[in-house]
Amino acid sequence: MVTVNNLFLGWLLIFLGFLAGAVPGLFFWQENWLGGYGSWRRRLIRLAHISFFGLGFINIIFALSVRSLGPIRHPIVLNWASLLIAMGAIAMPLICYLSAWKMPFRQLFALPVICMVLGVAALILTGALP
Repeated sequence: MVTVNNLFLGWLLIFLGFLAGAVPGLFFWQENWLGGYGSWRRRLIRLAHISFFGLGFINIIFALSVRSLGPIRHPIVLNWASLLIAMGAIAMPLICYLSAWKMPFRQLFALPVICMVLGVAALILTGALP
């Protein structure tokens, strides 16, 4: 079921967000860790950390929204919405970490954004939202 997968993924991402904050949190007091507070690597690691939470919440909101709506006019489109939102939520922190490791991976940032935009657009197109 679509909503169960997004609900589980949302809570998993929140759990990973706690872990993603705890590990760098062990070193935050070191002024020059990963090149200093404003360095590319450290900024990307912070972005990955917060993206776990933000996109986790988006998945939970998606799942709860779909559950509360009743019958859906276009279930195939809703399945695509679910998949795209999940893919965007997984890809964003992954690309953040890859970009922190090797800067050329920054070219991939459009992928999770496109997934999220198309996923929300698909949800709207199902007629599920007023």
